Amino acid sequence: MPEAAAQSPEDAAAVFKVPAGAVKPAASAASFARISSSKQSSVTPASQSQSKPKEASKVIYLTFDDGPSKWTDDVLAILKKVDVPATFFVLGEQAKRFPEIINRINEAGHAIGNHTYNHKYDELYASFGVFWSQIKETEEVLRNITGKRTPLVRAPGGTYGHFDTAYFQLLEQGGYKVFDWNLDSGDSKRKGVPASEIIKNATPAKPGDSVTLLMHDSAGHEETVKALPQIIDYYKSLGYEFRTITPEVQPVQFAVSPKMKNSKRPQPSSVWVQAHIVPNAALFGPGEPLYVEAGGLETKLAAGEYELRDGQFRVPLRAVMERLGAEVSWNGLEKSAVATWGDTRIIVSSADDTIVVETPGESKKRYTVSLEWRNGLLWLPLRTLLEVTGHDIMSVTANTEERRVRAS
Repeated sequence: MPEAAAQSPEDAAAVFKVPAGAVKPAASAASFARISSSKQSSVTPASQSQSKPKEASKVIYLTFDDGPSKWTDDVLAILKKVDVPATFFVLGEQAKRFPEIINRINEAGHAIGNHTYNHKYDELYASFGVFWSQIKETEEVLRNITGKRTPLVRAPGGTYGHFDTAYFQLLEQGGYKVFDWNLDSGDSKRKGVPASEIIKNATPAKPGDSVTLLMHDSAGHEETVKALPQIIDYYKSLGYEFRTITPEVQPVQFAVSPKMKNSKRPQPSSVWVQAHIVPNAALFGPGEPLYVEAGGLETKLAAGEYELRDGQFRVPLRAVMERLGAEVSWNGLEKSAVATWGDTRIIVSSADDTIVVETPGESKKRYTVSLEWRNGLLWLPLRTLLEVTGHDIMSVTANTEERRVRAS
């Protein structure tokens, strides 16, 4: 989808992040990005090296937004031919439509970032809660396809004119890294931008030592595919090293616009932040995984995919049930779920905090439980989930490397 509302460096001077009260540097070709000085996450996507990459004198990050689409495979073929990596900031709705392409991106060793679910500005920038829910929805789509979560985020249209300070701060607090760009190929400035113009925009005489190049692989961007080989050749001729974006990379971020500094947009409450943002950071940080054994199967919940509260493990119903082999259907409007596990049917309703278990040849069993709807997921005590499904807990162990619950 077009990035027409995005502010390129020529449109809106962004600046390096500086301490409060310091003088901001003059706008120049090298100062159109605010580079976050915040502490960087130590987590790297599984497809990337876990060690910090060596310093290079000149680096370029090729980035593609709004995919995947039918053109993504052409981009992947070009990248493979010239042995160059890239970063794809994908839309959740497109990833859901083309899961096989997401797998090909991942298997080729490229990085995958989160570009929200539907790219609709009027929804995403009406309130942070909507933006957050789309990030989480896309995150789950990608996790279901690749088995991994990505902390990399790019805002549709870029952050300039869209993000206020709260958007930046809350996403960082939640464990995400927001990336804008410092060079725009211009391939989405209007429909049908020719390859020659894209090449001209993407290959300035003096690109700078670190280039984050914005391109698109969505529908209507066949000219970007045509331009890509020449763009790659240009940077290779200048001695640039091609890399994927990782959480360790200092993010290029546009400055908060004057309009957004004075925004009257509603802000999330501290209660909402504590419930949604604070626990989320554990998804991308260190911590012990929780292993659950039940019915002869085992599943692993990473730190952040479960929580220990008041001496109880609490887990998201869908994640645990599906990984243990159940089929789960959802009714988001009623905030209820139906899980089928073997011959057993489990109806979970957060409206009245009940679980109804139906097993052939037995009478229905009804339980009152402590349910919580959070981040689009239905959470409940792990012990309750196991026991109502006929799996009595036999042991609970913990050490510095893992936590483990064994059930019958």
